[in-house]
Amino acid sequence: MVKIIHRRALPPQSVYDIGVERDHNFLLPSGWVASNCFNKSHSTAYAYVTYQTAYLKANYPIEYMAALLTSNSGNKDKVESYINTCKRMGINVEPPDINRSDVDFTPCEASILFGFSAVPSLGDGAIENILNARSAAGGAFQSFADFCSRIDSRTVNRRTIETLIKCGAFQGLNDNRNQLIEAIDTMLAWAQQQAKDRDSGQMSLFGSLDATTAASNGFNAAPTLPNVPDFPSAEKLKLEKELLGFYVSEHPLDALRPALTVMAPINLVDLGNYGKRHRLSTIAVVNTIRVINTKKGDRMAFLGLEDQSGEAEGVIFPRTFETLEPLLQEDVPFILWGKADRRDDKVAQLLIDDAEPVEVAQMILVELTPQQATDPKAQTTLRSILNSHSGEQQKQHAKVPVIAAIGDGSDRKFVRLPQQLWSQNYNSVVADLQKNHYSAQAQPLMPHRSP
Repeated sequence: MVKIIHRRALPPQSVYDIGVERDHNFLLPSGWVASNCFNKSHSTAYAYVTYQTAYLKANYPIEYMAALLTSNSGNKDKVESYINTCKRMGINVEPPDINRSDVDFTPCEASILFGFSAVPSLGDGAIENILNARSAAGGAFQSFADFCSRIDSRTVNRRTIETLIKCGAFQGLNDNRNQLIEAIDTMLAWAQQQAKDRDSGQMSLFGSLDATTAASNGFNAAPTLPNVPDFPSAEKLKLEKELLGFYVSEHPLDALRPALTVMAPINLVDLGNYGKRHRLSTIAVVNTIRVINTKKGDRMAFLGLEDQSGEAEGVIFPRTFETLEPLLQEDVPFILWGKADRRDDKVAQLLIDDAEPVEVAQMILVELTPQQATDPKAQTTLRSILNSHSGEQQKQHAKVPVIAAIGDGSDRKFVRLPQQLWSQNYNSVVADLQKNHYSAQAQPLMPHRSP
């Protein structure tokens, strides 16, 4: 502040605040001129808000993240980013639930419940109608038929119901999403007829009986749901991704924890932390494949990649694309090898030089007794065999990890050997190990699962 001693005798002095174009003087009764008070007050306010935010996130993480998700429910990218943040914080975000969800994201005891407001094509009118029907005398919906009979189909139409089914909102009532989708038209027609009968004052002869008795007698009974198999898990997730723009109920990579443990890949979000000379591996779902022709007429591809940390772009140049093209499929998890690249300050890309579907990837398992694991001679022999087949010796990229299983039963320990000892061809390695009296075999990186 500046003290004005002879205020009347001095010419007026202009005082400017940062970010303010015009004169911005504040003359106080004491004769002081308040200078730069605007930005100082804002600095104090921002510091206070920062402290509050940090305090809430540290002490009330579930409530804080639920509020953050709610305030950005209309922004798909931010919702996805904050859901990933919740996962890193150990907070589970549950899919929408027709009987539990509210307009906003709801903090629960150990999780956050997805809010209806973040479900695309689910308008305010439809949400209000569903919540009003649920809070009426009937209470929670007991079945899909009960839901269809209590909502207003003019507001909650077929498209809205299909959206709710695909994003898993009816999971608590019926986990067969395909069955519910197939039943929508029949169930809505039945519900509309029920509504017409109620509006016209018609009642069946047994209208005074309870719903269970009426249904057993065949009067006003809801249509039977069609006997169709449910969508495969991968198809459910695909529909969920197409609808919401991200996965909520689970991620395709959630089932790949064994592979993630063995391969120790980097996260896509960390691509920018590596230089061009550092060869990387990552496990990601290939969401999109865009093939283009270069000026020379060669074909190359840009891949849309996604893992549990986020999304990135993969680039396959012509020579590599010619080899990998028969393997590439959308919505399939791949192990990808390559190098990070950043051009024109854009988000880092992965320049892919090799790829393999996780489902067909193999590892080499070497069974060692505690005596072998501690015997220097046995260690030297094992290292020599692996080194002779390593990627460096064969002048190839090492793709097949080597795992040592030491001991038996509950005392068994698994050790991932250094990547310098990994191989490109597991058959020759296993044969050489067995020839030297080591118990070794090739195993799938991922256990085979039933569909």
